[in-house]
Amino acid sequence: MVKRTALEENLQPTVFYETYDPALLTFVNRVVKGARSPIAKAVKLYYAVRDGWRYNPYDIRLEPDALKVSALLPRSDGHCIDKAILLIAACRAVGIPARLCLSKVRNHIAAERMTAAFGTDVLVPHGYAELWLNGKWVKATPAFNKGLCDRLGVAPLEFDGHQDSLFQEFDHSGGTFMEYLEDYGAFADVPLQRMRELMQAHYPEAYANYLKHGQLMMEN
Repeated sequence: MVKRTALEENLQPTVFYETYDPALLTFVNRVVKGARSPIAKAVKLYYAVRDGWRYNPYDIRLEPDALKVSALLPRSDGHCIDKAILLIAACRAVGIPARLCLSKVRNHIAAERMTAAFGTDVLVPHGYAELWLNGKWVKATPAFNKGLCDRLGVAPLEFDGHQDSLFQEFDHSGGTFMEYLEDYGAFADVPLQRMRELMQAHYPEAYANYLKHGQLMMEN
């Protein structure tokens, strides 16, 4: 059984999860209008984040100000962690405990492009949300917007609030799409230092470039 204090920790506003931000509250109130249950609200918020921001894995920002909700909301795209932060903050704003999970995944689609940009087909850290719904933690991955999935030939990830929603293992043709390699755990707040350590370990050249220019940005 999850202690109440742990759930409360995953409801709190933080420097990153600005649940009091006026623009976030406007967004949340518009999206959840008419939804009564926590699950119904979570599902609406999931789809709003999944398709409201285009997935862009090539623009990674590792500064606190860049990962705040108030900085992410005005953007038109975002990395998986950016979109997970938006979903987590939106869920907390309506009283749903939510937290960030980090993992390592291997990308089997357009791997040449990924390898050219990062020197590997491994994505680290990949981020997704866990939401406390109906007495359990449910995984929700709002990273890949529907338009991108259509272009990649893979069904978009659906979310019903009951079952985990994780990256697709196969595409429409049965080929391997995504492969989970390692789980780094769940965090009540954005573990920025841990993220930096993982980026440095897996992408040393790109990370060195980040230290010089303040932004880990690749051609997309």
